[in-house]
Amino acid sequence: MKNILVIGAGLSTYNLVEYLKNQASKRDWNIVIADKSLETAKARANGHPNVKAIALDVTNDEQRKALILAADVVVSMLPAHMHVSVAKDCIEQKKHMVTASYISKEMQELNQSAIDSGSIIINEIGLDPGIDHLSAKKVLDTIKSQGGKILIFESFTGGLVAPQSDTNPWNYKFTWNPRNVVLAGAAGAVKFKQEGLYKYIPYHQLFRRTEPIYIDGYGSFEGYANRDSLSYRDVYGLEEIPTIFRGTLRKPGFCRSWDVFVKLGMTDDSYTLENSENMTFREFLNTFLAYNPHDSVELKLKHYLSIPQDSDLIAKLDWLGMFSQEKVGIKNASPAKILQHILEQKWSLEPDDKDMIVMYHKFGYEINGEKKMIESSMVTEGKSQQDTAMARTVGLPVAIAVKQILTGNISTPGVQIPISKEIYEPMLAELEEFGIRFVEKEIEYKGY
Repeated sequence: MKNILVIGAGLSTYNLVEYLKNQASKRDWNIVIADKSLETAKARANGHPNVKAIALDVTNDEQRKALILAADVVVSMLPAHMHVSVAKDCIEQKKHMVTASYISKEMQELNQSAIDSGSIIINEIGLDPGIDHLSAKKVLDTIKSQGGKILIFESFTGGLVAPQSDTNPWNYKFTWNPRNVVLAGAAGAVKFKQEGLYKYIPYHQLFRRTEPIYIDGYGSFEGYANRDSLSYRDVYGLEEIPTIFRGTLRKPGFCRSWDVFVKLGMTDDSYTLENSENMTFREFLNTFLAYNPHDSVELKLKHYLSIPQDSDLIAKLDWLGMFSQEKVGIKNASPAKILQHILEQKWSLEPDDKDMIVMYHKFGYEINGEKKMIESSMVTEGKSQQDTAMARTVGLPVAIAVKQILTGNISTPGVQIPISKEIYEPMLAELEEFGIRFVEKEIEYKGY
């Protein structure tokens, strides 16, 4: 009898739990779903005979440790900063753990302790990070095994709306945490390497430096740089690679329009605005413009950002309601919080909307004196408000990793990410059964 503990029962856990329920029925496993909301946990359990729902205060050390003690594998779907305490408990009690979040410095420092205890602590096994690791490492390892030298590696992921739901002038709706979208890139300059040169893009230029990408059957996209691409050189064994770049995908025109909010300062989350609850959307926009009692907000905005008369930017902002007299209604709000509130009025998915995940890799390499290039792409669409493409691509890799640990197919202890052949081969094969399939093709080599 195997016991699985899932901590956190949010939107991204639907496919995760459904997969584990199916496995539990076949293999006689038990699952405990623990969430701060008992009702949320019960909704995920949905009366399944092998699943128990409980309320958990994750800061209650005694309760948390007792639940982990009773489990063989712990799935942490908590906010990223809460994973370390769970991991420490797992290592102390010789349990295994799976999470979709990035490995933090504090998590990585637990590696030797995990090895000593025999605990498998798998991180970055969701979508991005996660499926990107699996799919990229497969191609990279194949090229290297044939004697090829990697010259270019680029990787992009986008959470978007499916074509039939792409009905607004921004060609975008929230398919994931809106706060993360609003604050994207604000942590500091992104870093990457291009033709042997180190490159840095400061936040105020991030959304004006984009790369066009075309995917068969789905058309054109644009990619902007994401986080620190250089950190993946060691992870992927690409220490000497001339070009490495990771980014986020959007539909064409989105980044140029989003840049308006960045330039105005609306994505700043570091301070609060006075009397924000009584401010209108129009007044919020005017807050960031120079004082001029004679010009309209629209005219001042055009002058300040040098927006040409024939631009569609003003129409896009007007569609969002940025010029309206609607009240913000939020006390002590930061600019980013107000912007998120405004966007959620128009960018939330409608009941019949479907989301879409797009992932794209490009590999340039040299073999036997000849330069070659491979494109690898994956597109998957959501099926319902619960069975979204985002929940599927985040939750299924986590769930499959749990099964692989419990069946002994993943056995290497330590704090790790899914880049070994023992992990990526069976996982990619099973993900194909759920429609998460990569299409690879060789294209003409293009350098920079």
